[in-house]
Amino acid sequence: MRAQVGNVPPVVTEEVAMTLRSRFAEGVADATGYWWLLLVTGILWVLVSLAILQFNLTSVWSIALLAGIVLCVAAANEFMLTAMAPSWKWAHALLGVFFLVGGIVAFAWPSSTFIVLARLIAWYLIFLGAFEIAESLASRGDLWGLRLAAGIASIAIAFWAVESFARSAALLVLWVGIGALMRGISEIFTAFEWRHVHNRAREIAGPAAVPIPRDVDLTTGTEAPQHT
Repeated sequence: MRAQVGNVPPVVTEEVAMTLRSRFAEGVADATGYWWLLLVTGILWVLVSLAILQFNLTSVWSIALLAGIVLCVAAANEFMLTAMAPSWKWAHALLGVFFLVGGIVAFAWPSSTFIVLARLIAWYLIFLGAFEIAESLASRGDLWGLRLAAGIASIAIAFWAVESFARSAALLVLWVGIGALMRGISEIFTAFEWRHVHNRAREIAGPAAVPIPRDVDLTTGTEAPQHT
């Protein structure tokens, strides 16, 4: 008589396993179906960054308001991704909270010094870059190398912003513009990764998923006993 080890459930049948796999793929496909929205927002971020670089702002107050708007829009973007993303929802939500706090700080103290504002922008780039590095290494999608490079570049620019003591309004505008640009590049890369995952999930799901009858036990793939 063969001894049973623990409470190991019986192996599911191949038909049930394929159906469960198909249903999981359908869920992933639905979650990444809005990849085009990420592409649109990424392009908009790039356009906004180019517009920011054209601004001729000379006061810390005006640049602080500009940075606050960028940070608040980035926070709204992260909260949108929290609802859309198939994974890392908690990270997007946390990043959104950080960006929102940064935006509120910029609005609450618009007369901050150049150094304080530079550090605020630097923290934004550090959080953005760290998230890109972590997610790219964890997902290893088709464009994970580009996302990793974008994350490293964001952090490098952040340290440049902190270490630079040139109190120049033009340089602060440049940092805000670069922050928006890195955000756009990140979203464009993510959009194409989601597109690949979406198409692959659709292929796996396919139209031939076999429905699981209600009277089938998912742990055994056999007909469940009827209780009267």
